[in-house]
Amino acid sequence: MTGTPNSERLHIVLAGERNSGKSSLLNALTGQRAAIVSDVPGTTTDSVSKAMEIRGLGPCVLVDTAGLDDTGRLGRSRVDGAQEALRAGDVVLAVIDASTGRLPSLPHTDSPVIPVINKSDVADTDALTAEAEAAFGRKPVKVSALQCKGIEELIAAISEAIPENWASPLLTEGLVKEGDLVVLVMPQDVQAPKGRLILPQQQTLRELLDRKCRAVCCTTDLLRQTLEKLGETPAAIIADSQALAEAGRLKSDRTRLTSFSMLLAASKGDIDYFRKSARTIDSLTSKSRVLIAEACTHVPASEDIGRVKIPRLLRSKAGEGLAVDVVSGRDFPADLRGYDLVIHCGACMFNRRYVLSRVEQAKRQGVPMTNYGIAIAYINNLL
Repeated sequence: MTGTPNSERLHIVLAGERNSGKSSLLNALTGQRAAIVSDVPGTTTDSVSKAMEIRGLGPCVLVDTAGLDDTGRLGRSRVDGAQEALRAGDVVLAVIDASTGRLPSLPHTDSPVIPVINKSDVADTDALTAEAEAAFGRKPVKVSALQCKGIEELIAAISEAIPENWASPLLTEGLVKEGDLVVLVMPQDVQAPKGRLILPQQQTLRELLDRKCRAVCCTTDLLRQTLEKLGETPAAIIADSQALAEAGRLKSDRTRLTSFSMLLAASKGDIDYFRKSARTIDSLTSKSRVLIAEACTHVPASEDIGRVKIPRLLRSKAGEGLAVDVVSGRDFPADLRGYDLVIHCGACMFNRRYVLSRVEQAKRQGVPMTNYGIAIAYINNLL
């Protein structure tokens, strides 16, 4: 359980008004004091996440959010944070306070919403049950978070509501089969974490081993020597985006080529939209504006791929006047219409639902969106 990255866990987001009992419900679901509980409105200011294993659900991330009815300038910021957290929810629990009978006003979400009537032990809930079912299109679950009543029923309702496609597909789906020889090209440069592999490399290597493939790893400078000494032509080469051009020059025509970033694009995002949007690169000019979106919040390296290398490649085609903005982590503009193109990282730190919410936002606003690996492959005529 502890080895499952948060990005691959089921995300359950608790949303509702202040003092509706969201924090108490999170504690009841986890069986521990994971969130601070208080009668003071607005106790939960920032989203609180708890990763754990829940019997019947598996590895999960439970997210407690600030009240959606918070007020004032600071309260508005808290509400914005809660709404951002909702974008990552594979399942959303709309927590209703039985003592007030008010339904929370949730922003639009494509994820299933389960109404949860909390404090059901202190108020008559018959009328509220009918109202909640009509509003959310799903039968409410009645609980008492403080007394831990109704929790098993809630877990059963969550299990039933989980979308079939919530989990990311296999990274190497359709690329390899059992027994294939696969070469992984993994530069260990200044951007690589000391003493370990980055998450996409770890996940891909483990998946290849689980699929009974033969995996050979090397750095970019040793790729030619590695290919010469293999004794057979590899079925596929999976390279870091920065090594794509070199791998493309050295590979056999019988070897399939992709990158870790492109595997993530297919697994977590909308690869068809990413591929179509990459063509926008040809129409960029020195007056265009591009947004680079990173999931990580790392300290940039001197030759950072998102902040340095991709902008350099784009400007070599479009002109030095091309404007590039960079955002990281959960920072992402609500209005993308000022950009001619959005280029997103592989998003190994985000779950699939959250990545797709960003893609859907770009589509609604008519803004092309691609990702690091696909953009680099397109620029190098490898796509």
